[in-house]
Amino acid sequence: MLARLKNLLGIGPAADGAGAIGEAAAAAFLRKERGFSIVATNWRNPRDRREELDLVARDGEVLVFIEVKTRAVGALVSGFNAVNARKKAVLRRAATAYLRTLATPPVTFRLDIVEVALPSGAAPEVRHYENVALFPKHFQP
Repeated sequence: MLARLKNLLGIGPAADGAGAIGEAAAAAFLRKERGFSIVATNWRNPRDRREELDLVARDGEVLVFIEVKTRAVGALVSGFNAVNARKKAVLRRAATAYLRTLATPPVTFRLDIVEVALPSGAAPEVRHYENVALFPKHFQP
């Protein structure tokens, strides 16, 4: 089943299972359904490789940091709720590091969460949560 989904989404055989399928499904959904352009995938902070951004995209002029959570259908904890305070702290550090690498920082940026459910034998189900609280009101990278 995972092999068939990988083939359908154009993911290479070396990709690591459900997480890779979820990220590919999220990227395809954001491009096709929301009109985003994907800027980076699996970006890691060069100074701390533990800090990763699943997707970085543009929604018009807005730079969007996207955390993708892949879950089985009926999982006890939703992908949205899995992004707790500890995970948000890691995402904030990674996003700050990413912003510092840019020659011209964007005027606006935000965090979105994309939750991907993988039903058995069916296409992935995608839920998109926009503008999740991550940065303080007057945040400067």
